[in-house]
Amino acid sequence: MRLVVDLNKCQGYAQCAFLAPDVFAMHGEESLVYDPQPDPEQRERLARAVAACPVQAITADGADGSRRGPEAADGR
Repeated sequence: MRLVVDLNKCQGYAQCAFLAPDVFAMHGEESLVYDPQPDPEQRERLARAVAACPVQAITADGADGSRRGPEAADGR
């Protein structure tokens, strides 16, 4: 699984950090840090975090080739 956050889109709402704290964390008030290669056990929490991002800044590619995030919605 590969995780990508568009830090230019991210507005620091921290919904991802609340839903998947082992993967995402806020550094200060506005800067997000994250693990780009999270453990597969985090899959369910990551799916919730991707869905909860108000600006759709998170994309997660699964090991099975599936994609979750803004690109998945429009078929790219």
